[in-house]
Amino acid sequence: MLSQKTRYTIRALQHLADTWGQGAVRLDAIAEAQNIPRKFLTVILSEMAREGIVVSHRGRDGGYELALAPVDIRYGDIIRLTRGSLALVPCASRNAHEHCNNCLPEAECRLRGLMLQLRDDTAAILDRITLADPISVEAPFAEV
Repeated sequence: MLSQKTRYTIRALQHLADTWGQGAVRLDAIAEAQNIPRKFLTVILSEMAREGIVVSHRGRDGGYELALAPVDIRYGDIIRLTRGSLALVPCASRNAHEHCNNCLPEAECRLRGLMLQLRDDTAAILDRITLADPISVEAPFAEV
């Protein structure tokens, strides 16, 4: 599962992508439109500014805007910046590899093989989709 921080980050960056080229967007406008706590959003946008994803502007007309065009920001990069890895288990992570506790040796573990394949397929999808790509809103699942 994606962390709450990662989900907030994606929603905030999607909001900024929707307003690309229209100038800076005030923090309060993003927080209200995306239902993100203001304090949490401040931390997220500060981190994204340090990473060169957003630019902050001070003053009366200040706010935030993307530092890069939406077409240049991939969802895979956003998740890696906020979560650290796309892998579901530590032994399948390419960037933050760790041996799993209470598991088989990696050379004998078929679960790891499955998780590597899942990680690679997920990365291929997320690295292909950018903030500029249209993403449809899907209807909620029916209650059971």
